[in-house]
Amino acid sequence: MDFTYSPTCERFRAQVQDFMDAHILPRAAEAKREHHLGNYPLSCMEELKALAKSEGLWNLFLAKLRPDEPGQGLSNLDYAPVAEIMGRVEWASEVFNCNAPDTGNMELLHMFATPSQAEHWLKPMLNGEIHSAFAMTEPDVASSDATNIQTSIRKDGDHYVINGRKWFITNLNRSDCRLIIVMGKTDFAGPAHRQQSMVLVPRETPGVEVVRNISTLNHTATIGHCEVVFRDVRVPVQNLLGEEGGGFAMSQARLGPGRIHHCMRAIGLAELSLELMCERAKDRKAFGRYLADHGSVSDAIALSRIEIDQARLLVLRAAWLIDTVGAAAARKEISMIKVAVPSVLTRVADRAIQIHGAMGLSPDTPLADIYTNGRQLRIVDGPDAVHMRVIARAELGNEERRQRIAHHLAA
Repeated sequence: MDFTYSPTCERFRAQVQDFMDAHILPRAAEAKREHHLGNYPLSCMEELKALAKSEGLWNLFLAKLRPDEPGQGLSNLDYAPVAEIMGRVEWASEVFNCNAPDTGNMELLHMFATPSQAEHWLKPMLNGEIHSAFAMTEPDVASSDATNIQTSIRKDGDHYVINGRKWFITNLNRSDCRLIIVMGKTDFAGPAHRQQSMVLVPRETPGVEVVRNISTLNHTATIGHCEVVFRDVRVPVQNLLGEEGGGFAMSQARLGPGRIHHCMRAIGLAELSLELMCERAKDRKAFGRYLADHGSVSDAIALSRIEIDQARLLVLRAAWLIDTVGAAAARKEISMIKVAVPSVLTRVADRAIQIHGAMGLSPDTPLADIYTNGRQLRIVDGPDAVHMRVIARAELGNEERRQRIAHHLAA
């Protein structure tokens, strides 16, 4: 692969950076105050979204299937460095209609929705008019293995009836969340990977009860990571997404690009942490010298730069592979970045916190939130152990490669 960003990528990087500098960063302090008050969407959000759309900075994550769709979809390789810039501010991705979990849900609808479903749900999501949630994870089973889920989707005449409990469902606390894509089992006796299906559930359907908004490491997300109960929730059979038994395969199609988007944004947060670390090291003195002149501090800065650049290269390679051979063929590489990037982010944020001292633990810097983000990413979209297993199995199964190496060593 060529390590030079394409002209298209460079153009959008410059545009997005200019937009961030001119319109998002000046509102960051006020946005933080609104977040702490539990106000979301932010009061400036609709104004900024309209401006981003007018400048063509819209739906950048998703290549357009039809010429009339709003936005300019980029390849994964072109989008990665752009998403890194967006990721430096927690809420910035939504300004460009590139925020999770809506991105993954739009990709699902792009791939599997009927024309009627696309008109009703995908079109307003592409326009940034509504938001959505993806309900797969359950509290009572190890949901890292999606075959374990126990939510039932039972056919009853011309309806499906849904019963079950989900948790850590992002976006459900927002007032403008209109759609929940629910994954459950339509056939408990079928083959393990053909028992699951997905249905489209309007947020206000009777029987949908949001129990609580769960905090992570004592940080409460305003958009919500909610626990939700489905009690005899009835939706028409026309709300089936794809086909019965196709839920597991669709979840994998959704999570591949979603994982890489998380990693792209995390690189941006790691860069921000390093910048804050350097500023503190140059401004603060201890024992008669600037912190930057102490060997342990300069080592922390150097190691952070090395680790961030290594992680970025892994992300770019995974993005390139998705573009060239598809997400399924790039499964190992996606798992590799899902393990590597959150760990790098938490290490860099931890070093930055240490160099800031007590201030790093306070809300006076974004470092505590950044560390929390990195730590939860080690569980979001599959815990490290599951991805390590994917990587190891891929390596152990590569018999042809091992034989080539053995032949070479024996020669």
